Amino acid sequence: MLSLQEIARIAELARLELPEAAARTMQAELNGILAMVDAMSKLDTEGVEPMSHPQQMMQPLREDAVTEGDSREPYQAIAPAVEDGLYLVPKVIE
Repeated sequence: MLSLQEIARIAELARLELPEAAARTMQAELNGILAMVDAMSKLDTEGVEPMSHPQQMMQPLREDAVTEGDSREPYQAIAPAVEDGLYLVPKVIE
């Protein structure tokens, strides 16, 4: 389990200013996470196959098809500046 001194050192390494009350809260939260990881590491996983997703299901795929028509001409007709089918924009970086 992490001590308050270790929490202060972690905050210092992360360049965080952590008040005493926040440090105590962070200590409780991090110790809770570490306790959960410790409990999980003690579980017997012999014979358990790794899986990429907790549910064995496939992502439904749709057909890759065009669903909208070409609207390039109407969009470029209202653009402030167009040249050779490209939108012209002001230079913003020198």
